[in-house]
Amino acid sequence: MTEKKELSRRDFFRTAGALGTGSLLAAREALAQNKDTATEEAGAHETVPLRPFGKTGVQVSSLSLGGMFDIPSNQLLLKQALNWGVTYWDTADCYGGGKSEAGMGQFFKKYPESRAKVFLVSKSDARDPDGMTALLNQSLGRLNTDFIDLYFLHGVSGIRELAPAMKAWAEKAKADKKIKFFGFSTHSNMEDCMLGAAELGWIDGIMMSYNFRNMHQDKMKKAVDACVRAGIGLTAMKTQGGGPVGMDSETELELAGRFLKQGFTDKQARLKAVWENPAIASICSQMPTMTILMSNVAAALNRTELSAEDLRLMERYAQETASSYCAGCATLCETAVGGAVPIRDVMRCLMYYNSYGEHERARRLFGYIPSEVRLCLSDLDYTAAEQNCPQRLRIGKLMREAAALLA
Repeated sequence: MTEKKELSRRDFFRTAGALGTGSLLAAREALAQNKDTATEEAGAHETVPLRPFGKTGVQVSSLSLGGMFDIPSNQLLLKQALNWGVTYWDTADCYGGGKSEAGMGQFFKKYPESRAKVFLVSKSDARDPDGMTALLNQSLGRLNTDFIDLYFLHGVSGIRELAPAMKAWAEKAKADKKIKFFGFSTHSNMEDCMLGAAELGWIDGIMMSYNFRNMHQDKMKKAVDACVRAGIGLTAMKTQGGGPVGMDSETELELAGRFLKQGFTDKQARLKAVWENPAIASICSQMPTMTILMSNVAAALNRTELSAEDLRLMERYAQETASSYCAGCATLCETAVGGAVPIRDVMRCLMYYNSYGEHERARRLFGYIPSEVRLCLSDLDYTAAEQNCPQRLRIGKLMREAAALLA
């Protein structure tokens, strides 16, 4: 087989790692030209590895497509994701005002055979059984499917939200064959939620923020271990830990240069650091462009393991820049201001605005915070909250920044 007839696995990694250099388009064209060529070495035909999802008995792709982008206009991307084995798709009733679910449903309608290949996840923002039933039925209609593989309660911040009525609801939805598995996503107080879920005994899956910054913390390691023992499938999100590496310190320069010499970017290295933990079934990543999709797939296919020195350097970088990252332990700071401000939610908006450059999304999420809260952000005294913060974040400054940027 000649080089003209196939794109080798090595070439796939080389072009995917050279994002922004102009070679990516050529690589994609080569992939398209050779999509029917089946060889053992062709990177285009290797697919993302599978991992077991807790005790469910299901294998899921180790890379998941996060659906918080313009899904209806990116149908080709969905098709390519399937071709590369990204078969775990994540969405929610609220993403894009429902357009995310509708976009996936559009794809399933056009390619009905693809539904059987996809491990489909959606979420409910409702907390009462009647509301959850209404949203589940709405999601099924939008998604053009009879069932959802994994249904999450969206954005849980305390285990008490998983009331006994929730268990009864999940059991009925399973019996009605509308869902296969049930769990929750969490952005705040994640470790406490995970530890609580492990004790409940009926949670199938959890999606939580997990990255090179918090994976080494004792409480997170304890929470992950508890979930593994309970057979709960774990999906990591926010795996970049606050955005790309900067160039403000010697550690940052060393980190970026070290990984580039090994053939992958610091962003790909952050994904690989998460995959180092076999307890993580999948990484949920928002991949709104073919460039990002290709880069992340290349990272998933790359069998080069990070060395102990790589991981040590990443941990050192995390420690040196801890004061720039919100770890999501919302109870510590929010109780210090009497619960008057959802500090973690504001921090999340700032993350999207500053770290990911997603200004519209940041402002939209900020708009969900009650107007009376947004108006008082700059006026409150955050001294006690800052004293409680283990990351030593300058919370007052960040709240004032949010009020100015996101209003």
